[in-house]
Amino acid sequence: MKWEFDILYALQKIHQPVLDHIMTGLSTIGNAGIFWIVLGLALCIPKKYRKIGIQMVISMAITFIIGNLILKNLIARPRPCWLDTQIALLIKSPKDYSFPSGHSMNGFAASIALLCNDKKLGIPAVILASLIAFSRLYHFVHFPTDVMVGILIGTTVAILVHAGYLRWRRRHFS
Repeated sequence: MKWEFDILYALQKIHQPVLDHIMTGLSTIGNAGIFWIVLGLALCIPKKYRKIGIQMVISMAITFIIGNLILKNLIARPRPCWLDTQIALLIKSPKDYSFPSGHSMNGFAASIALLCNDKKLGIPAVILASLIAFSRLYHFVHFPTDVMVGILIGTTVAILVHAGYLRWRRRHFS
């Protein structure tokens, strides 16, 4: 855990007002997965993007169950900001446990679902999800392994959901 605090303390040294504002905005975008949920639901409306929206919503629902409902409570890892209260937070201290990062899980579940179906939409979405995940480290509310595992869970679930969709489509439309 020391190496993780070393990374978080190093990130505290790069704080400056413009970056603080940008990172706070990015973290806010990721709060409760609202941005990604709204995007996924919006993509469910036009027929052209419906399969993407459905895959996004299913991927996020599965990651929520795995990460937020099961792993966070099972592992009950305290957040770095709970363990070192000397660091002044720019955002409100989250009330739930740290592991895995919900912002990272949701962002990657949604953006990888987009990427699997449409690279033109997926690449900017993955970049945004990466920036949101980084913002959680910048804000001292997650350990690096929280974010890495969140990315891994979100990515894996989105790929499996996409593979399941392709398998279902071959069975029913071949």
